[in-house]
Amino acid sequence: MSAGQVLAVAGISVGLLAVSVLGGLVVVPAVLRAAGRTSAGEAASADAGPSPEAPDAAAVLRGGTWIGILERLAVTGCLLAGFPAGVAVVVAVKGLGRYPEIRDNPGVSERFVIGTLASLAWAGAAGLLGLWLNGLVR
Repeated sequence: MSAGQVLAVAGISVGLLAVSVLGGLVVVPAVLRAAGRTSAGEAASADAGPSPEAPDAAAVLRGGTWIGILERLAVTGCLLAGFPAGVAVVVAVKGLGRYPEIRDNPGVSERFVIGTLASLAWAGAAGLLGLWLNGLVR
């Protein structure tokens, strides 16, 4: 690989790491807001439970924005580095780290799952786009 190609791959990778982090700051909250909306049937149900956008859920899962940023960096970085198994490590660390909050506050588990899946999907898409742009995936 020539020096120009190495610089191109590095530039694409850095750009997609930024897209992963910054885009996730928009996408994940939008998904959580959409999940927080209830249909008329759900709103009438007595056991509808707390919304994933409820302030108490966000308070229990404090630090979620920073954790999400680091999660997206790690997932996109693992994919770009050709280490997809690293994604499993990221998911495991996040799940184990949040387990006490989720165990003690069952109402926040929905927010955790929805936010994590939205963040992972966004970061994974950015990583795969980077691999495709760098010519490593067809």
